[in-house]
Amino acid sequence: MGDTQDWAAGPGAAEQARSVLEAAWSCAVTADGAREEYVGAHSVTEDGAVLLHVPEDSALFAAALCAPRGEPSAVLEFADVAPVPVRRRIRARLWLAGWFTPDEGRLLFRATRVVLRRPSGAVLVELDEFAAARPDPLAGAEAQLLTHLADAHPDAVERLTRLVRPESLHAVTRVVPLAVDRHGLTLRIERTRAHGDVRLPFHTPADDVAQLTERMHALLTQASAAVCPRALQRQRADGDG
Repeated sequence: MGDTQDWAAGPGAAEQARSVLEAAWSCAVTADGAREEYVGAHSVTEDGAVLLHVPEDSALFAAALCAPRGEPSAVLEFADVAPVPVRRRIRARLWLAGWFTPDEGRLLFRATRVVLRRPSGAVLVELDEFAAARPDPLAGAEAQLLTHLADAHPDAVERLTRLVRPESLHAVTRVVPLAVDRHGLTLRIERTRAHGDVRLPFHTPADDVAQLTERMHALLTQASAAVCPRALQRQRADGDG
C-alpha cells in the first residue's frame, strides 16, 4: 500500500534513469535470443551510452559484429535495489533497447528506447532528455549513506517519524530509510502485511554529501520540535512493559 503524505519535489524520470545507471553494479543483457548477466563490467559515458567490457571471444561480441547497423539488437536491464533490506527491495527497473558497436576491445551500447519502471508505473524517457540528464549527485554514495543511517543511527530514524502523519504510522512494525536523493529522504513504513513510503523533503536540494549532512540536521531539528506520534509512544510503552 502507499501512504498519502504529500510528495516533495524529486528527480524526474531522465535524472532517475541516469542515477540508476550511475549506481548499478550489474546489468542483464538480452541479445540474439540469449540472456547474460554482467557484474562490474560496465561504465557510462557523459551522454548516457554504456560501455560494456566483455571477452572478445564471447557470443555477445560476435552478435554485435553481425547485427545490422542502427537496428535495435539488444536490451540492457538494470535494477535499482534498496541498500537496506526491505520488502520489495527493487525500487525501480531500467530497460535500454538499442545496439552495440565494437569500441577498442569493448562494446559501446547506444539506446534507441529508454523505459523506467517505478512503483507508480512505467514511463518512456525521451532520448534527448536521457542524454542531457545528469545522475543525482548523491547516487554513488547513497548505499553507504543509507546503511550507515539505518545501522548506526536508528534513534535518528525514529525521531524522523515525528514528521510523518500519525495515520501513516498506524500498526507500524518497522521504519527504515529507503532512499535519499538531493531533494529529500524516503522512509519505508512497514506493517505486518503491508508497507508504504513517505518522503521527507529537504528545504533546498543538496549537491554533495556535506550539504546532505546539513539538510539531515535540519530535518532532525524539525523533528525534535514535533510531537512524538502516538503509535510509537504506544509501541515504546508496550516494549517497556
